[in-house]
Amino acid sequence: MEGVILASSSCDTEKEIICAPENVLELFKFEEAWFSIGPFDWTRTVFLMFLATGIAMLLLYLGLRGRRIVPTKFGVAIESLVAFVKDDIAKGIIGPQGVRYTPYLLAVFMLVLVGNLFEVTPLINFPITSSMALPLIISVLTWIIFVWVGFAKNGISYLTGIIWPRSVPLALRPLVGLIELVSTFVLRPITLAVRLFANMVAGHLMLTLLLASGIIFIGEFNLRSIIGVPWFVFGLGIFVFEIVVAVLQAYIITLLSAVYVQTSVNPDH
Repeated sequence: MEGVILASSSCDTEKEIICAPENVLELFKFEEAWFSIGPFDWTRTVFLMFLATGIAMLLLYLGLRGRRIVPTKFGVAIESLVAFVKDDIAKGIIGPQGVRYTPYLLAVFMLVLVGNLFEVTPLINFPITSSMALPLIISVLTWIIFVWVGFAKNGISYLTGIIWPRSVPLALRPLVGLIELVSTFVLRPITLAVRLFANMVAGHLMLTLLLASGIIFIGEFNLRSIIGVPWFVFGLGIFVFEIVVAVLQAYIITLLSAVYVQTSVNPDH
């Protein structure tokens, strides 16, 4: 509950009804290094990113190793998740060629899902996707893949098809081509990253401030406790809602990654 502690550290319960730190960035930036390996500093955020990667890999390994005639419930759950990404997202969006992109899409889904769920994980309570670094890295990797695939499969016609879209009336082609060029090569990675980042930042901020305010005011055992009760109850509602958001955002960023790859594999569609 480090976020709650930060929110409550400078709370004036006589004048404020929401307890927030002087600088809200304190809820998202953990710059103090736990230890260093050469020039590389291990902060709390860096550790959590490696932890999320390890958990995602471990879940897949434990769920898919040693296929059994009668699989365990955990094995069925992991196999269903893999099948969902492979069949519904990779093949469903990209087509038969989507199978080759399944490992990347599955890695994106699992890493973002685990990282998002850190928001509601006791003793962590911090979604690593609320740090712009991770969404941006995923977005740039997706951008590199769909641009590379576009040129590899279609050659220079991939670029000319964007700049001069033949399905658009002749008079509109220059304008539409310019919009598509900027959208494809500039805006896609930015919007993909910001979409995930903004949703997780908003959820983390609301959850921390509401729970912090509720806990502090209820703990005073006076008339101001009346303020704390609805804040805390509302915070619990946001807590449950954040679980849904965590899963939904992992699905959305994976789905959009597949859609962008599909536009390179099949640019005419």
